[in-house]
Amino acid sequence: MTQPALHNAHLPTLFLSSDDIAAVVTARGLGAVIAGVATCIEQDFVRWEDFDKSPRLANHSKQGVIELMPVSDDTTYSVKYVNGHPKNFMTGLPTVMAFGCLARVDTGAPTLVSELTLTTAIRTAATSALVAKHVARPDSTTMAIIGNGAQSEFQCLGFAHMLGIHMFRLFDVDATASHKLARHLANAGLLATICDSAAQACEGADIVTTVTADKTNALIITPGMLAAGTHLNAVGGDCPGKTEIHPQVLASGPVFVEFEPQTRVEGDIQMLDPDFAVTELWRVFKGEATGRTHPAQITVFDSVGFALEDFSAMRYMGQAAHDLGLGQALALIPALADPKNLFALLEQPHQRRGPSLVALDTFKMGSSALHMPMPVPVPVPVPVPVPVPSTSPTTQGRS
Repeated sequence: MTQPALHNAHLPTLFLSSDDIAAVVTARGLGAVIAGVATCIEQDFVRWEDFDKSPRLANHSKQGVIELMPVSDDTTYSVKYVNGHPKNFMTGLPTVMAFGCLARVDTGAPTLVSELTLTTAIRTAATSALVAKHVARPDSTTMAIIGNGAQSEFQCLGFAHMLGIHMFRLFDVDATASHKLARHLANAGLLATICDSAAQACEGADIVTTVTADKTNALIITPGMLAAGTHLNAVGGDCPGKTEIHPQVLASGPVFVEFEPQTRVEGDIQMLDPDFAVTELWRVFKGEATGRTHPAQITVFDSVGFALEDFSAMRYMGQAAHDLGLGQALALIPALADPKNLFALLEQPHQRRGPSLVALDTFKMGSSALHMPMPVPVPVPVPVPVPVPSTSPTTQGRS
């Protein structure tokens, strides 16, 4: 039986830029998008056993970390590239930059390539607010947020939309960051008070969110800073040697985590004994474990960010882009009439499109920084193709 010709039209790869994700938010509203992503996250965590999971692969340096985050069920594979470089702002770059891909498990064909820098902030806020809905006191009205950088607005607006939090107490060692956050919250009709210290920010707060960036074993929250009944949303401690919470605070109440093997290495609980008891979120979402047991209890979410959240976020964004007519087709996979004849691609006439000067300069700068000289092109004769009889599917080689 003759196989049909294979073309890009049969392997549609949707590309979503940061402008596309921003257009989704503009069309639906940030609060609704965060809540929508949270719904997808909860749906996917409830079917936890369906996923092939592993801790992310991290490459650490003095400047930061670069990570790959894979996860898949039996139909869709997801992977995310993400960095964390706290000093990037000094060179005009975001601390966190990310992109990701969804692919079909049955063929390996990529169906979506998306920016994840903006999406990561959205899904992190969605996860934080979702956990708080399950374990924070339902009468919570006030949140302290310590660390007022790039993710702070998303956290505050997510809690405002999903939990009704309307008063925020802000602290950052950089006062300009706090004023920036206060201005954005005021524009959203929310009340914000800029505080002089983390301890002052925690006063009167029902929920405390820490989202600092320094790659160090910091003690942002210490014993005595949290009132009875507080929920602590600890977001900033997310790699080895980067923590925010004093061990005694962690031991003061139940600790909830995304994926225990990863959080043991990257979360604030890295400072505690390996047998320190934690509860994975999927068990709470599924009703197999209890969240808060009484109003005076201090609860802790030791958030590090898990690949399943990105799977859920890309699932939401891909569907939203489809519904809104956003994104563009990406010619990522070669169009081949015969999938066993990749060489034929070199025999076809092609329109040459050179790289932009900016992209070329960036690539050269990167190569120079790595002390990797640009290779000099060497002309290579291309042999004249000789017709070869087609082979049966059972004899083709593996790659």
